[in-house]
Amino acid sequence: MEQNGSSPVISLRGVKKLYQMGDVEVRALRGVDVDIYPGEMIAIMGPSGSGKSTLMNIIGCLDVPSEGVYELDGKDVSRLKDDQLAAIRNHKIGFVFQSFNLLPRTTAVANVELPLIYGGVSGRQRRQRAEDSLRLVGLGERLDHKPNELSGGQQQRVAIARALVNTPSMILADEPTGNLDSKTSVEIMELFQRLNQERGITIVFVTHNPETADYCHRVVRVRDGMVESDIAQRATAGIYATVGDPPPALPPAPQEVQP
Repeated sequence: MEQNGSSPVISLRGVKKLYQMGDVEVRALRGVDVDIYPGEMIAIMGPSGSGKSTLMNIIGCLDVPSEGVYELDGKDVSRLKDDQLAAIRNHKIGFVFQSFNLLPRTTAVANVELPLIYGGVSGRQRRQRAEDSLRLVGLGERLDHKPNELSGGQQQRVAIARALVNTPSMILADEPTGNLDSKTSVEIMELFQRLNQERGITIVFVTHNPETADYCHRVVRVRDGMVESDIAQRATAGIYATVGDPPPALPPAPQEVQP
């Protein structure tokens, strides 16, 4: 299946996930088929117990299906070993979580450098790429601030910069505005929207918040471990859903510094 001549960046076919809890078999996913294409910004929604968190873990290569096939960038990752999945997570997927997951005693730039350390990038390259990534999200003046010296919105921007630093194929965001007030939530969602529109980054939100879905091109609803609906829509919130002058362009994408 193709859309606008593109192949899916994510393709799930017949994905099931079974958990054994004592003598009870829990069917978290019951046969999910989903395609996500490059440059899409979509929301995966569902009530507690619907299977959306399990689906997020599989899409993010944090878990593997019990049955079915998951292809990421055309490669079947359904049965890869833990070290292979870790390599994919480090290079292809940027994660943003509700709780920020920042090291509290470490500066913003050092937090952003972490994925590059795991990737074996040299110190000078790490620093430059981390600084570029922080500037990309508007924190060029906060490089050496620690999390307790930053607002909640700024901490989430650090987390987004960390997700971007390895130039991943996709950002997977789990309730990224869950710990933020309404004004800051709008600022963070507009940042995601600009990264999607101006950089072409594929972004997948896992959320129960309809206001997050208002920024997206598609909403996939999950219930009882199955896709209940998959509906394309026009974004009704954010800077690209209003008439007026376009916002200032984002700064250039972070570039790798040659040794």
